[in-house]
Formats: sequence, C-alpha cells, structure tokens
Amino acid sequence: MELSNFRVVIMGASSGIGAATAVAFARRGAQLVLGARGKAGLDDVVRRCRQAGGRAEALVVDAIDADAVAGFARQARAILGGIDLWFSNVGAGVVGKYADAPMRDHRRTIETNLLTHMNDAHAVLPIFLEQDHGIWVNMISSGGFVAAPYAAAYAASKYGLRGFSEALRAELDKRPGIHVCDVYPTFVDTPGFRHAANYTGAKLSYPPGVLQPETVAEAVVKLAQHPKPTTAVGAPATLFRLTNFAAPNLVAAGMNWALDRWARRAERTPDTVGALYAPERGPNGIHSGERAAPRQNKALVVGVVALTALGVGLLRRR
Repeated sequence: MELSNFRVVIMGASSGIGAATAVAFARRGAQLVLGARGKAGLDDVVRRCRQAGGRAEALVVDAIDADAVAGFARQARAILGGIDLWFSNVGAGVVGKYADAPMRDHRRTIETNLLTHMNDAHAVLPIFLEQDHGIWVNMISSGGFVAAPYAAAYAASKYGLRGFSEALRAELDKRPGIHVCDVYPTFVDTPGFRHAANYTGAKLSYPPGVLQPETVAEAVVKLAQHPKPTTAVGAPATLFRLTNFAAPNLVAAGMNWALDRWARRAERTPDTVGALYAPERGPNGIHSGERAAPRQNKALVVGVVALTALGVGLLRRR
C-alpha cells in the first residue's frame, strides 16, 4: 500500500502500538509528526521511522493538557502542510480491585484514556472541517465492549470512548470526507503492563496468544485508504462482543474468577504507579520484552474462551 507523502499525526507514539504504527506508515513513505510525553522514546521512534524510509518529526506534549494539544495540532499542521490522518493512541491503566487502588489513580486513568482522545478530536476536527477531509482513528480496545474486572476505571474509559466516537460520527454524518474510525484489539504485546499502576500484589504479564503490535499497526494503516467505523483486531474481539450481547456480564464474570485465581498464584510484587504520572526514562520500544507468558495466565485464556463459546451458543439459540 503506497502512502507516499500521506500526512499522519500519532499521539502516544513513543512505544507499543503507536511506535509500531509510526514505523508502518514510514515504511510506506508517509510524513509523520509524533507526540508523547517522553522525549527519549520519541527520538527512538523517529530514528526507526527514518530508517524505514519515512519523514518524521517529534514534539513533546502532555495529551491531558487541552491547550497543549491544540498548540501541538497547529505545529503539526504547519510542519506537514495539512493532516490526513490523526491517530489517538494515548492510554494507561490501573490494575487491581477497584476499592484497593487510590481514587486519584482511577481519575488519572480516565484522564489519560478518555480526555486525551477528546482533546485530540477537539484540536484536529476544525482542521479536518476546513480541509473537508481527514481520518480520526480512535484506539479503544475489546475492553470497549466487555468490561474488565481488575480494571474498572480502564473499562469506564473504553466504554466512554466508544460512545464518544458514535456521537462524533453522527455529528459528521453530512461530511463524507471526514471519518471517525474505532480500533478494538485484544491483548497486545507492548510495554503497557510495565507502564500500568498495579495494586494486585502480583507481577503482571501477558497471556498466551497476545497480538503483536505490528498486527494492530497494519489495521490502522489500512484505514488510511479504506476508512470504516469499526475494526476489531484478533478473533476474540468479535467473540467477546457477540458473547456480551448474548449474555451480559458472562465474560466479565469468568475473567474475574480467572484473575482471582491468577492473583493468588502469580509471583509477588510491590504496588506501583508505573508510568501513570510520568514517562519512563529512556526508550521503551515496541514490544513487552516477554519471551513467554507464565503458565498461570493460561487459566485466564481457557476460561475466557470457554465462556465465549458458551455465549455464542446462547446467541445462536436466541
């Protein structure tokens, strides 16, 4: 897919999915402006993009600050000469039973996952309206369809993002050149768990079968030429959605049972706020760095798959 000179802005570009997406666009000759809190991470991704054949500039910005995001959008437009696609990818989480984590961490999670994306849209939509074209890609997750126990604030933010996108699509209905595209991946092998606040007492790690960030990046790149409202990445994402429709709370209840079991058996670790309030020092890269997931996490996967199958069966009967 050739996207030579396609003008792309990525927020939350310093690691994980954002970094992988930047490299994927760069490989196709796109021009990029990358935003995040951490300069070291941004510089690393800019280097990767230039090595891949693209043109990239980095601007340090705190996406929670609406005025800063508005200024960032003006700078990005000046650098690129316009904006064809804006990818809102900032995200964070606090893991643990809701009552066990401080309220300020729950608030910060909502600000990071929901308000940053709203700030992005508020900054770029006037540019799109003036151009009469543009694609806003909203990174959500399968958590936007199925609530995640041990991540109540995260679930609230993701459900909120889905509603926000639906409202924007309705408002822009008569502007066919402007698209609002949601992306719903399942677990992705990024540094995200390392960045999360953790109040479980257990070391966080990914379950078997996680997606690679590059897979999600390719889904975002496809939206540049074929925008559509909803993109589910990974087979379980669609199954979760169907199951939750057929039997609300079934998957969440199963996940809670599996997570309770995991939290009792996993390697112990002290509580941490992760990168919730400040970026980590140095580059974070694209992947988590885990070579293999611990055996105890397989219970979560088995439980969710079984409950998903049951839910699809109920849906078919209905």
